[in-house]
Amino acid sequence: MKLTLETQVEQDYLTVKDGFQEELFKKLSPPFPPVKLLRFDGSKKGDVVSLELNFIFFKQKWTSDITEDFTDDKEFYFIDQGSQLPFFLKKWTHKHRVISTDKGSLIRDEIDFEGPNGLLTILLYPALWAQFLYRKPIYRRFFKKA
Repeated sequence: MKLTLETQVEQDYLTVKDGFQEELFKKLSPPFPPVKLLRFDGSKKGDVVSLELNFIFFKQKWTSDITEDFTDDKEFYFIDQGSQLPFFLKKWTHKHRVISTDKGSLIRDEIDFEGPNGLLTILLYPALWAQFLYRKPIYRRFFKKA
């Protein structure tokens, strides 16, 4: 299933590109489930990001490999592909795009995911949508012009 969210921010796309670091990643983590960052290499091809989700009674590890990154004079993007996923996900591909606009940049999250079955995939959609909606004000504050 596909999920796409967009957030307009004030800073130019190369400044936003440089901001996709561990500090931003930690700020984007939702209140539930609490996330413990185990590894953060960055957002270049070959990098790995690994975290632990704490669901109170049990924990789940989520590891993604950065399989692609690209920058030109209009856009930056990188793709993280889930290599070790929590039980509720069978497939995860997330393309993080930062597109230059005349007002700054557009951060576009393009997610393709699947649960272990069709019903869970459908039920995951609103939960994931809410998790990524949570990021919008954080992106705006983090990438606000000084």
